[in-house]
Amino acid sequence: MLNPLDPPKLLGLPLGAARFKSRAEDFQVEEILGFDPSDEGEHCFLWLEKTGRNTVDVATALASKLGIRNRHVSHCGLKDKNAVTRQWFSLHLPGQASPVLSDLDIDGVRVLKITRNLRKLHRGSHDGNRFVVRLRDCLFSKDAVAERWQKIVDHGVPNYFGPQRFGRDGGNMRTVRHFMSGNLETKDRLLRGILISAARSFVFNACVAERVQRGNWDTPLDGEVFGFANNRSLVLPENLRGDESQRVTRGALELTAPLWGEDELGSQQQVKAIEEHVAENYSEIIGWLAQFNLKQERRVMRLRPQSPKMTWETPSTLVLRFDLSKGTYATTLLRELVDFANGNNLLAARCAHRQS
Repeated sequence: MLNPLDPPKLLGLPLGAARFKSRAEDFQVEEILGFDPSDEGEHCFLWLEKTGRNTVDVATALASKLGIRNRHVSHCGLKDKNAVTRQWFSLHLPGQASPVLSDLDIDGVRVLKITRNLRKLHRGSHDGNRFVVRLRDCLFSKDAVAERWQKIVDHGVPNYFGPQRFGRDGGNMRTVRHFMSGNLETKDRLLRGILISAARSFVFNACVAERVQRGNWDTPLDGEVFGFANNRSLVLPENLRGDESQRVTRGALELTAPLWGEDELGSQQQVKAIEEHVAENYSEIIGWLAQFNLKQERRVMRLRPQSPKMTWETPSTLVLRFDLSKGTYATTLLRELVDFANGNNLLAARCAHRQS
């Protein structure tokens, strides 16, 4: 069976090793909100830059500093801790003035802007994220990485959920299995949500991996459910207009795989048979998910970087810039390019490189 925690790569082995996230500034993420705050309303919007802090910690610190409940602090999504990230937070402050800079003195946080808006932020209400990734001590040729990067830009890669979704060393899935066996119970809604997301993502990765293994992950088959990369709209098999294959080739439309839930799969014929085959291998997980009354959903199977740019900062330091839609992972792109998982232990790799 394929391993959804380490699914098959599209482009073969990585080109070589590189150090990734050796410094916070080597991984920069900027949230693309997709709209301008109205500058009025009962919700205070904060545009913050944080270094070495995760999103939940900063939200908790904001609530504590301002003497409000945690539930009155909202954000669009979780951003990495070991990075420099810029994202929006909203504070529900009806009838209250916005805080000033001195009210927001939090370690590792810099206030970039304070404004207001009529509505609060919700999870996933942003458009995407802008990335700057710096890879140090690169052990591969400039020509090889330029060619591989162009393939990624032109054709995209399988849109797997990254390792962050599954916890350190896949720990979230081990916890899911404890729940399934009846050895663990919890009333913690946050933890339960994390585990449900991990389980659904695990099965999604398995479905995409199966299509990659069969060589048809980007080739329309009978019974496809098509979708759009920038929103959750779907084109069901019964609503096709006949030009879907051409639209997939142009990148205007994408194939999808299931985020498991109740009801029937939206796919039909060949695609449904493949997805049901995968489901048989993970019937226990799917059975566990059934208790949570989740809707059957779909997610596109291709990840394409937008506004891509590659530059060499030094002879051994590569900088990649690109935008991704919300809910997708930069590491899913990078794993097709370099071996960053082992990039912080480069001594043996350097020796082997010099001897080759």
